[in-house]
Amino acid sequence: MTPHESRPSSTQMLPVIAPRGEFDIDNLAPLEAQIETLIAVHAGLVLDASGITFADSMFLRLILATNQRTDLRIAAPSPTVARLFGVVGADTFLQIHPTPEAARIP
Repeated sequence: MTPHESRPSSTQMLPVIAPRGEFDIDNLAPLEAQIETLIAVHAGLVLDASGITFADSMFLRLILATNQRTDLRIAAPSPTVARLFGVVGADTFLQIHPTPEAARIP
C-alpha cells in the first residue's frame, strides 16, 4: 500500500468468507490466499467458522496472524473451532460472534 492509498473505513460492512471442511497444513493454502486477497482491499473480514470440521495448529497460526494484521471477526465457530480456541486461550482475545450478521455490525 502506498502512502496515497487508503483502506476502506472500518465502519463499512466487512466481507464474509465461509470455509467448509478440514483445514490443516495440506489444504490451508486456498483459505490463506482468500484471506490475503480480502485484507488487501478491505479493512477486515468475517470468518464464518460454522462449517469447519477440523482445524489444526496451522489453521490456528493463520487465524492468529490474520488477527494481528486486520480486523478479524470469527462468526459461529463450530464446536471443533471453539474447542481449539478455548484450549489455547484465543477465545479470550479474538472477536467471536454468534452469527455472521452480528459480526458484520461495526
